[in-house]
Order: sequence, then C-alpha cells, then structure tokens
Amino acid sequence: MLKNVILFLILSLGIFSSGCVSIYNPATGRNELYFIDEKTEISIGNNVAARIIEDNEIVQDKSLQFYIENIGNKLKKVSDRTNLEYKFYIVDDDQLNAFAVPGGHVFLNKGLIDTATKDELAFVMAHEIGHICARHSVKKMQTALGLNFLLSVALRDPNYQAVNKTINLVYNVVALGYSRKDELLADSLGVKYSKKAGFNPEASFSLLEKLKKEEGNANYTLVFLRSHPLPDERIKNIQKTLNNETVSKLNSP
Repeated sequence: MLKNVILFLILSLGIFSSGCVSIYNPATGRNELYFIDEKTEISIGNNVAARIIEDNEIVQDKSLQFYIENIGNKLKKVSDRTNLEYKFYIVDDDQLNAFAVPGGHVFLNKGLIDTATKDELAFVMAHEIGHICARHSVKKMQTALGLNFLLSVALRDPNYQAVNKTINLVYNVVALGYSRKDELLADSLGVKYSKKAGFNPEASFSLLEKLKKEEGNANYTLVFLRSHPLPDERIKNIQKTLNNETVSKLNSP
C-alpha cells in the first residue's frame, strides 16, 4: 500500500511539473514558476470580478467612468503586462478603498475618487495594476491550491471543484489584502507606472497622508491600509523608489 502511494505521488509530481512554466517577471525582476497560466488567470479573474459586481453596487456614471478609464489607459500602456485587457469599475461606497483582481480588473470606491486628486488616484490605480503585474493573487492561489491542483491533474477528476475554490480564495485575498512585501512592491510599481504615464508620483505622499487620517475611523476598514506595512514605512519606501528612479535617469545615456 505504501509503495503504491509513493508511486502515485511520483507520477503525480511528474504530471504536475510538466504543466509548470518558468518565466521572467519584469515587475518583480525575477524568474518565477507558474502552473496557473495566463489564460486560466484571466478566466478566474473574470469570474471573481463578476461575483464582486453581483455583490456590490457599481456606479453607472459615464463621466466618472471616462475619467478613470482615461487614467487607467495611460497607466496600462506603461505597465509590465500591456497585453492584458484592463477593466476599471467604480464601487458605490464612501470608503477610501481600491483593490485588484487577477487578469486586469481594478475596482475603485467612489469615496476614493471623490477625495483623491487626479495624480493621487493615478498612484492608487498604478499600485493596483502593480499587484496584477506582479501576479500576487496568482502566487497566493498556487500556494493555497498547489496540492489540490496536483492531485486533480493526476486523477483527471472531471468533478473537481478547483475553480470554485480558487474564486473563493481570490475573493478572500481581495478582502484581507496582501503581505507587507507585496504591498511595498506594489507601491514601488505604482510610483514607476504613474511617473512613466506622466502623473506626479509624489502625489503618493499626500494620498497616504489622507488615508492615515481615516485609519482610526471605526467606520473605515481600509484594504489599502490593512496590510502589514505602516503608512510611514510605505512613505519611506516610496521615497527610496523615487530616489532610485532619479539616480537611474541620471545614469542613463
């Protein structure tokens, strides 16, 4: 019995490995291993976005939609995943929140749009696009569902419910936020993308200061501030990124 189990796991690992792809991710600057390919990521993202739209009131204001799409279109052109079809939504909520879903979906609360300047909003949107480009949700999916995916592929189980489990997982990631490391990287990418798109990246400082004021408000549960890095740490990280960007520009031919 034990011999059969070991043999099964070895065969499973072989099947699993054949579906893995190692690619260079320019957003992180590293070679990374993925067994959830881009097509699957987009499919999952579409399903998660549909559930969010179903669970929330989406603002149908053509002028506001044009406003955020104009910013978003400039940002996506300078992002590290220009091939994705990005979509931007406005959630009818007064809280100063924003979040991203795999595959190119970015949700912005109306309260944030009403409060932030254009450059501040550009930073937030670039930050969320940064999460997508760095594939942060995909990595969380792989970590949480790796063994399940392995067994489903090995067993060829037609009734396997991985998609539903994955949708629930991503939904929870959206609600709980990312790790300290992921958020700091998204901030750095937010500065990089917003600057390349022609926006003022220093607006990130005033935006974080605004969010700090809401941090102690019991009526606000900010996804954008719910992660481990404190706002002051994020401000310091952004300043470091801006300094590095300046040095890089000065050293370029």
